[in-house]
Amino acid sequence: MQTTEALVDYKVLHEELQVKYDLVVQELKQLKQLIFGSKHERFVPAGIHPAQLTLDIQPEAVAAVKITDVKKIEYTKVKTQVVNNTHPGRHKLPEHLERREIIVAPAENTAGLKKIGEEITEELEYEPGKLFVNKYVRPKYAKPDNEGVIIAPMPERPLPKAIAGAGLLAQIVIDKYVDHLPLYRQMERFKREGINMPYSTLSDNVSGTCALIKPLYQALIKIILQSDYLHADESPVKVLDKDKKGETHRGYFWVYHNSIDRLVMFDYQPGRGREGPQQILKYFKGHLQTDGYVVYDFFKEKEGITMLHCMAHARRKFYDAMDNDKHTAEYALQQIGKLYDIERKAKQQQLNADEVLGLRQAEALPILQQLGGWMKEQYVMTLPKSPIGQALGYSIERWDELMIYASDGKLNIDNNPVENSIRPVAIGRKNYLFAGSHEAAQRSAMLYSLLGTCKLHRINPFIWLRDVLQRIASHPINKIEELLPHKWQPITNG
Repeated sequence: MQTTEALVDYKVLHEELQVKYDLVVQELKQLKQLIFGSKHERFVPAGIHPAQLTLDIQPEAVAAVKITDVKKIEYTKVKTQVVNNTHPGRHKLPEHLERREIIVAPAENTAGLKKIGEEITEELEYEPGKLFVNKYVRPKYAKPDNEGVIIAPMPERPLPKAIAGAGLLAQIVIDKYVDHLPLYRQMERFKREGINMPYSTLSDNVSGTCALIKPLYQALIKIILQSDYLHADESPVKVLDKDKKGETHRGYFWVYHNSIDRLVMFDYQPGRGREGPQQILKYFKGHLQTDGYVVYDFFKEKEGITMLHCMAHARRKFYDAMDNDKHTAEYALQQIGKLYDIERKAKQQQLNADEVLGLRQAEALPILQQLGGWMKEQYVMTLPKSPIGQALGYSIERWDELMIYASDGKLNIDNNPVENSIRPVAIGRKNYLFAGSHEAAQRSAMLYSLLGTCKLHRINPFIWLRDVLQRIASHPINKIEELLPHKWQPITNG
């Protein structure tokens, strides 16, 4: 009897150790993937049967065939000349670029000869960005009888006490927040041009620019929170904190994305608790899509908000579980792949929201219903703490929220739109490492919001910011929304 009990104990211990081993192997694989591998989660279903690569002829059948007759086949060899198609040539260079004409005359004497045409070759060339000085000269005139002096007022400048003009301020900001060039590297670049621009001056230029465009950021927040469909996500950022000597504080950018109107808003918070989204979304009503992070769960109980989750996160769990249970993970990935095929079809056919809804109801909903039931059947046969058990449990717990996208044609199947908006933050972290203070982190959130919205509307961020800095000081505050990227119209001469 004791031997039987001991065997049972060893079996239980073996299962527990097997689960721990599988988890360690899975974590090691993910760590290697994070350090060395591609982040692309590509899944190619094993749908090609080996028989498709061969002719369906058995060797025995070939051996049994008798050769009854042999015919001599004659043919005439015809040599054909292949005509190469003319190369279409390079893409034409944009017309708006400056053309500097260089005449290359023949070395021979061409006096008295008739010109019959010319060959034109265009070469794309580059000069480093130029610094130049705007020299404002304001003549002064004395009034008769010593009544005073006449002088024109100084034109408005973005930062009157700063040496930088609107174009330079815009370029400093774009270099850091779009092209991820830290201020200390910009400082070195200015030195190569013979300009001494201290780090503190560059930092003051950024903070001064942010102070000017803060009303725009507030207007953008107001517009985004009036939406009835938002994506939400968060991303960490290291921040210097005067209360933490020798180490950085881990803050978070909370990101809210309107994928219909293509607007994005970053909000900096010192922590990852629910206080940030709870305050920002205090009056929000509509659909809120997240990655399933538990801090958003309290929104499920809030009246007027419908929560939906991200199918890409559910898919990622099964992708990570491939080594643990390939058969189960592959089936789940195949079915989720069919859902994405439907979304791809809708996009290729440029369907409107009502047509997308009809397509999803007809094709996606049956897959979702079948897949949800299948997951519950599989879950009872797996170890809950194994990678495949965790993948199944993750989706089962959130399946109602994962299916909601199929009930409305305007909704997305996943949270990828907001995750794409966060990518510049991840790239920036690798370059300037941390924000100098909590206030600097919030200024970064402001710039990521406005410049990110420029990107979503394919607006050149430098041209937009330079124009806004030239106009915002005199622009009516009650019409400040006119300067937001998606409503902005540049001033044209004439």
